[in-house]
Amino acid sequence: MSFTTLSEATCFGGTQGIYAHQSQQLDCEMKYSVFVPEAASSEPRPVVFWLSGLTCTEDNFTVKAGVQRYASEHGLVVVAPDTSPRGDDVPDDDAYDFGKGAGFYLNATQAPWSKHFHMYDYITGELPALIFKNFPARADAQGIFGHSMGGHGALTIALKNPGTYRSVSAFSPIVAPIQVPWGEKAFTGYLGEDREAWKSYDACELIKSGARFDGEILIDQGDADNFLEEQLKPQLFEAACKDAAQAVTIRMQSGYDHSYYFIASFMSDHMAHHAKALCD
Repeated sequence: MSFTTLSEATCFGGTQGIYAHQSQQLDCEMKYSVFVPEAASSEPRPVVFWLSGLTCTEDNFTVKAGVQRYASEHGLVVVAPDTSPRGDDVPDDDAYDFGKGAGFYLNATQAPWSKHFHMYDYITGELPALIFKNFPARADAQGIFGHSMGGHGALTIALKNPGTYRSVSAFSPIVAPIQVPWGEKAFTGYLGEDREAWKSYDACELIKSGARFDGEILIDQGDADNFLEEQLKPQLFEAACKDAAQAVTIRMQSGYDHSYYFIASFMSDHMAHHAKALCD
């Protein structure tokens, strides 16, 4: 549970820090970002975990999303981990959508990935335990959100852990990875050829199999996103939720793409969504 402080800076009255620790789950050093609002100086505050997308580290969201202003206003702790194991001993792939930077928030079962790529267990177990021991965050008031691959992670983790998260949202999530090229490639490599094993990491399949989130899911998707038709397919999740009576709001945002310009534009709405559910 020990960690190293890499940097800290005052931001909107709170503290934005970057930290590192030796992960036993991933068998490597991992970096993560934590914003602690000024309100946490007097009492622990609700916490929202952010999961980033392909090629990202803990840095992209922290620098580009503009989350600190809204986290300060609502008194929310925000945690943003890296997207995969890192280090010279961690296997990698030349492509951007597999290996380092592309952990897909699952537990790999295939060699050589199975030694390090346990991002699901890291996000749901080791990382929150580290946060709750060392930062003023409330374990009884957790939310989760993310972008693209991280949106996939946020949705599946919230659905697979009923009662742990009181809020969930996503930007441009991969909602049906077993039906799109990104997911088919990653799942084949990490999980093997058995497509039945893939379903437990697919938000649409989880909804179809009876998983539910006790609350409303918020999703924003840009209609100018160049990955929309081939990789994201939000209509599949909307249909699955409708059939299952799962509350979801999917907002198609005109003119917006897949970038952090899009994320920053609607970060205020997402933080308000989480604050409504998390702040007593």
